[in-house]
Amino acid sequence: MLNIVIFGAPGSGKGTQSELIIKEYDLAHISTGDVLRAEIKNGTELGKTAAAYIEKGQLVPDQLIIDMLAGVLDSKKEAKGVIFDGFPRTIPQAEALKVMLNERGTDITVMLSLEVEEEELINRLLERGKVSGRSDDNLETIQSRLVEYREKTAPLADYYIQEGKYVAIKGMGTIDEIFASIKEVIDARK
Repeated sequence: MLNIVIFGAPGSGKGTQSELIIKEYDLAHISTGDVLRAEIKNGTELGKTAAAYIEKGQLVPDQLIIDMLAGVLDSKKEAKGVIFDGFPRTIPQAEALKVMLNERGTDITVMLSLEVEEEELINRLLERGKVSGRSDDNLETIQSRLVEYREKTAPLADYYIQEGKYVAIKGMGTIDEIFASIKEVIDARK
């Protein structure tokens, strides 16, 4: 299976590039946020347990998220692979994901990190805020999100570097230029 983790700061183009990767390689898209909301909405046991944490204002434990992702992954056995969106976010999550995938005879193929200069990220997000009306795309919130991203993802990048899975992708240029770089990396690892 072709299993991809895509990383990048807010505004780096993860969503746009994920869509292109999914279409090009016929991958399933697994978004932890979507999975969590679906489990809660459908009233599954995992969803009920997650809802209890959320109602108390607590984070859903990593193992619960992994169990949900395992269920989704098992339901997508016909897929050629998956792209993980929004997960993992911490080293313990990355380690748990590796164990879960290894139990299914697969692993992460590559971790793509879209690298974009901070000034460009801020400009992209401010522009997105103007177009979409998203209230969280204001300068103060953007700067806060970028600080949090750097603090939380730096150790995760190191984890995937040690795993030999990390590849930095220049996230500046046209959508097509960036996607061409991504395809080059994926095609070399398939």
